[in-house]
Amino acid sequence: MDSQIKTRKIAYLGLLVSLGMIFSYVESLLPFNFGIPGVKLGIANIVTVLTLYLYSYKEAYIVSVLRVMLMALLFANLFSLIYSLCGALISLSMMILAKRFNKLSIVGVSIVGGVFHNIAQLFIAVIIVNQLKISYYGPILIMSGLFTGAIVGFIASMMKNKLKHMFDYGNL
Repeated sequence: MDSQIKTRKIAYLGLLVSLGMIFSYVESLLPFNFGIPGVKLGIANIVTVLTLYLYSYKEAYIVSVLRVMLMALLFANLFSLIYSLCGALISLSMMILAKRFNKLSIVGVSIVGGVFHNIAQLFIAVIIVNQLKISYYGPILIMSGLFTGAIVGFIASMMKNKLKHMFDYGNL
């Protein structure tokens, strides 16, 4: 890979991190409340799914971790960082496995990510608060992960089709 292509790749990855941060911030401003603590749309995960499909799992981890860390530094606390980072890492790991071994569509992979993001965060919550009772939220969080994962996957699929020509480095 020559230096011009490397430079372009780094610039696009930076843009993806920035876009993920913008989506996270905008989502925090939306008056969208499911009435259940921790349930949200997860629109920043559009960027994670896009990165996974436009690049590889390595770049997806980099973009995801940088977004979570930077958002935590700017707007959150240690507990928020722990929940977000665990959710992001487990979710992305499961999406990678689903993409690689199950040959699911981009929407299916995103649904796997949405479900496992919620499961990971619930697991961390059980450990932190030392209360198994909160695991009763599990079925609701799984349903919410199915729903939000489908929405995120659908949007990521549309965006991927519109943007993939930009990420073709052979056109330099």
